[in-house]
Amino acid sequence: MPRPLCSLSLDLDNLWSYLKTHGDPGWDTYPSYLETIVPRVLALLKARGQKITWFIVGKDAAEPAHHPVLREITRQGHEVGNHSFHHEPWLHLYAERQIEDELSRTEDAIEAATGARPEGFRGPGFSFSPTLLTVLARRGYRYDCSTFPTFLGPLARMYYFATAKGLTADEKAQRKQLFGKLSEGFRPLAPYTWNTGAGPLLEIPVTTIPVMKTPFHLSYILFLAGFSKAAARAYLRVAVTMCKATGIEPSFLLHPLDFLGCDDTDRLAFFPAMKRPHAEKLEFVVEVFDLLAREFTLVPMGDHATAAARRLAAVTPVPVG
Repeated sequence: MPRPLCSLSLDLDNLWSYLKTHGDPGWDTYPSYLETIVPRVLALLKARGQKITWFIVGKDAAEPAHHPVLREITRQGHEVGNHSFHHEPWLHLYAERQIEDELSRTEDAIEAATGARPEGFRGPGFSFSPTLLTVLARRGYRYDCSTFPTFLGPLARMYYFATAKGLTADEKAQRKQLFGKLSEGFRPLAPYTWNTGAGPLLEIPVTTIPVMKTPFHLSYILFLAGFSKAAARAYLRVAVTMCKATGIEPSFLLHPLDFLGCDDTDRLAFFPAMKRPHAEKLEFVVEVFDLLAREFTLVPMGDHATAAARRLAAVTPVPVG
């Protein structure tokens, strides 16, 4: 019997985008760590023979200096997705014209940088709206993967605001839905189809633990490992067991900070798990990948979307909103 699928995807948030969301000075000079993080992750994946999906920010793809390192992603056979142009987690506040501009500029920039046009989208900070979903469907996207069904989004936002001392009242208002509302926890975990005004659009949620709806993306596992590696391993095993017991094929999310440490930069120390050197984190990341590979067939998001669309062909789409 074939093993269930587990898709792997990495949101290629750059240093400037973290500083911008956190309200830190200097983000508008667009500092970057792509020259460090992309080769590091590619080398790890190449050693494992693993392909994933990289969600690229348009602003970075539009910078010619980044083209060689981004081109290496597709040259090594990985998929690319659209992660918006300006990486603003308040994308749900954008008007339709602004969303069209965000998507089209990013599509063109990614294609110019990598030679591939994105077919999937994930909103920055899990931000999405009915208008965004409709525009994605109209532009022919195969899938969206912006939903994050957890009840813990407001707690994550409280922690973020507690460490972000430079945000004004207006900036906090913009970010008031960062990481999602409490009601996001009631959304389904299995893929489903949105019924947008421009046609159907496949949704593949970022997977949380079934029933509990607590996160188990790699950043969260590394956060727990900072307290106890044994506890982090046990937590991941519970997540895997619950997914298999309920028939959920996970969409497992990665971030650049999962592969970076305090020896790479000290500007992101406000993030959990950024107080440890990168080599120590990579050692645990390999453990996580090994555990997932024993239980699932690891694939990029495109393969996950193909399998999900086949199963959902006869299922009634869900209205947006």
